[in-house]
Amino acid sequence: MEKEKPTAPTIRDVADAYSSKVELAYNGSREDLDPYVPADHRPLSSSTSSFGALAHLLKASLGSGVLAMPLAFKNAGLIVGSVGTIIIGFICAHVIHVLVKTSQQLCVELKKPCLGYADTCDLVFQNGPKPVRKYAPFARELADWALALTHLGACCVYIVVVAESFKQISDVYGGPTWSVKIYCALTLVVLVPLTQITKLKYLVPFSAIANFVWLGSICISIYYCLRDPPKASERNLATSITGVPTFISTCLFAMEGIGVVMPIENEMSKPGQFLGCPGVLNIAMSAVVLLYGFVGFAGYLSYGEEVKGSLTLNLPQDEILAQTAKILVACVMILSYALVYYVPVDVVWRRVQDKIPARFHRWSVAGIRLAGVLLTVGFATAVPRIELFMELVGAVCLSVMGLLLPSVVETVWRWGKDVGPSSWVFWKNAAISLFSLVAMVSGVAYSIISMLDSL
Repeated sequence: MEKEKPTAPTIRDVADAYSSKVELAYNGSREDLDPYVPADHRPLSSSTSSFGALAHLLKASLGSGVLAMPLAFKNAGLIVGSVGTIIIGFICAHVIHVLVKTSQQLCVELKKPCLGYADTCDLVFQNGPKPVRKYAPFARELADWALALTHLGACCVYIVVVAESFKQISDVYGGPTWSVKIYCALTLVVLVPLTQITKLKYLVPFSAIANFVWLGSICISIYYCLRDPPKASERNLATSITGVPTFISTCLFAMEGIGVVMPIENEMSKPGQFLGCPGVLNIAMSAVVLLYGFVGFAGYLSYGEEVKGSLTLNLPQDEILAQTAKILVACVMILSYALVYYVPVDVVWRRVQDKIPARFHRWSVAGIRLAGVLLTVGFATAVPRIELFMELVGAVCLSVMGLLLPSVVETVWRWGKDVGPSSWVFWKNAAISLFSLVAMVSGVAYSIISMLDSL
């Protein structure tokens, strides 16, 4: 029986053999030939739509800062404040865009579904040029503690707003004529038991109600600002250069929502829609800048040099609607304190829990929560001036967390790839870093001087 003669390989056979070799070169896995898509590997709970992410970002950005914008305009003037708000809003939007884009690229390269702010800073330095890899732990610590201190500063602001609101109401309706410091101390009666709630789910229903209450309070405040405004010529169009640092610090405190950006992006089912044009980030920041600029302009135009750290504190003393707005804001601030307070507690607890026996964990958490409340109330009682806390937090924490770190992280991540000493990206980030350092130093100097003068 004759053997079959071997047939010549066809073009298809050659192509199949080549494909097999390519697959073997990639460890024989077809998955390695496909790009890693982080969203496909996120848990099922990460199912927030783009509209939902926009709503969360707007809700997080429209905090106590919006009512502080008239104070920022007081330090800058109507024209400088309006232009400055747009510029700072653009810078804040850009650095958030840079941070999220870097995090997304890092997820693809390291095959991770999502990363937080501190994780992004840490891993960028770990995978950056060799000389900077040793600074990875420092970058993580700096990001974590800047976030924690930002939220502690916000807690101090909430305490002072609550105390000022109840003091004004008490003075009008014949209550005790105590000082603001006493009202600050009295907030412990509510805050101590409230902050011992360790599960956020118990506060979620109240948070949903608080969002509508907060929006109502803002609308009431705007109504009083527009009811009988004076002429713009009666207000400063621009102030001296010494007011610019406090304007920048207050504006950063009011506008910078970078602490919540990464958690929101990490929960999106389609994170690619967070950036881009129009994109969730661009829409949210445009709305925030317009609203903040409008409230700041209208508030300063209406109340001028008498404007306070929270616009509700300037509302009439003898009208029920105005007093209602103050009570509502005070209640929202108390609840906001309980929510914001989770962040610094988490940062501290993650660093000490391994050093404490498991049987003492419950009492240790309770002790940390109590100590933090006493600390923030103590600071607020010692210096019960809202604007000073806003300026200090904005100058130190948000200059570092909101401007400096994102620009440095992008430079480290892209260094040697498409960024070098002659790249425009390098000089752009250097300018942002310099701006953040100048804002931090000048803002801290002015706020400390003001604090010492108030003692």
